[in-house]
Amino acid sequence: MRNIALRLRYDGTAYHGWQVQREDASVAETLERALSKVCGHTVKCTGCGRTDAGVHALSYCANFRTESGIPAGRLPLAVNSRLPDDIAVLRAIDAPEDFNAIGSCIKKEYVYKIMNTRIRDPFLQKRVCFYPAPLDFGRLREAGLAFEGRHDFAAVRSVGTQTRTTVRTVHWCRAEREGDLISIAVCADGFLYNMVRAIVGTMVYASHGKLEPGDIPALLETRDRRLTGPTMPPQGLYLSRLWYEGEVGKMME
Repeated sequence: MRNIALRLRYDGTAYHGWQVQREDASVAETLERALSKVCGHTVKCTGCGRTDAGVHALSYCANFRTESGIPAGRLPLAVNSRLPDDIAVLRAIDAPEDFNAIGSCIKKEYVYKIMNTRIRDPFLQKRVCFYPAPLDFGRLREAGLAFEGRHDFAAVRSVGTQTRTTVRTVHWCRAEREGDLISIAVCADGFLYNMVRAIVGTMVYASHGKLEPGDIPALLETRDRRLTGPTMPPQGLYLSRLWYEGEVGKMME
């Protein structure tokens, strides 16, 4: 039985996230249907993590097991011919037997995009968060830096999934601005439900002076979601980078 690792990307606008749903369309279900047709048997994929409805992936990793003899290098074209235009498999390789897309992941990076302008761009409507109120970028960037390090992030997660611990290590939380576009990159060893969107919401609050950037470590210690900023809309969020060891890591570079 082969263990195949895939690198893919998708526009999440039309999907209720990665994970299979009872009634709503999901990326996993759509991909599994295409892979099943190519491989000639029912395929179940393991994804590198959840993405919520409307969230996008610039780079996503999944693995599945198959007895099909199709060379891994031919899989992307074969599968893409059976996928809708908003999902694409970029690469495929034979992975080690013990590889697991979520369990083998070392760290992940998400990017949140804010278009800070009063005038919307129709072509970006589902791909950025339009935020018309002026933002103090210096305070926003300072607030992001306050999230870096190892903390209990219960105060910036939404209730919805159970986890053994809410402690995570944020390797960086960097904000950059180019014209009206603000991009916030958050890299961590793992993420809680809606964690990035809540971090960005807290940064926006700090930008407006509703809290001080220097107060953020103390707010995290309270573990109280009510004391931090709002959960930002999903369409501005992208899973951007993933880190693995070995050949899968090279594939994801």
